[in-house]
Amino acid sequence: MASHPERNDARKGKKFRPQPRFQKGREAPSDEWIWGWHAVEAALANPARGQPVRLLATPDKARQIEARFGRLAVLETADSHAIGLALPQGAVHQGVALRPGPLAEVDLSDFEAAPGAVLLMLDQVTDPQNVGAILRSAAAFGAAGVILQDRHAPKLTGALAKAAAGAVDKVAVAHVVNLSRALDELTGAGWRAVGLAGDADRGLHEVLDGAPTVLVLGSEGEGLRRLVAEHCDELAKIPMPGGFESLNVSNAAAIALYEASRPRT
Repeated sequence: MASHPERNDARKGKKFRPQPRFQKGREAPSDEWIWGWHAVEAALANPARGQPVRLLATPDKARQIEARFGRLAVLETADSHAIGLALPQGAVHQGVALRPGPLAEVDLSDFEAAPGAVLLMLDQVTDPQNVGAILRSAAAFGAAGVILQDRHAPKLTGALAKAAAGAVDKVAVAHVVNLSRALDELTGAGWRAVGLAGDADRGLHEVLDGAPTVLVLGSEGEGLRRLVAEHCDELAKIPMPGGFESLNVSNAAAIALYEASRPRT
């Protein structure tokens, strides 16, 4: 008579339990994952990504994925707790997590200097939540892309991708080694660089003229670095009549994008 999977094994004093499919090949918690429904859905829908590596979902979310994308070989069902074990502590995954394929590389020459086009360049903005929120605003206001420095920017996964709510896969992101050289290349291609600085003489609304513009934002603590500021065509400030002269960089980016998106004659 076949033994029941829940019966005790007298030889070992242990109880047999069926192993969920997810436990096979379990990985250490990693920020290489993307989690959250909007972020995962956007990554799976993005034709510029390579093939996904692994996809974990609760049964309910697995049904939604199959209805949207068909049967995916990498899809594994797991309960919410098991999914959380693969992710950094505290990750709010909403029942789905993805080890995505790589994003296609974006070059500065891919950005077309069309009238009204706007790029964002981030100078050593390293907080994933801020960068994710900035990408989300860039998607909302139709920015042509975002430029990050190779060594001083967070990965486009993990908490950043969750904060971006899918914008990682909707906004072109270019990584460059040197921001000053990148600004020289962009201005040579017809872009106008405007750096945001609280001590600038003119407001952003006075500086913007509808030309293709790179908005350059620095870190919250240091602001724009001197060399980066020197490679901007103009410096401008966001007027703050309330007298409180400190904005979170993601809020500043949203305000600047709104101002840049307004029609100009």
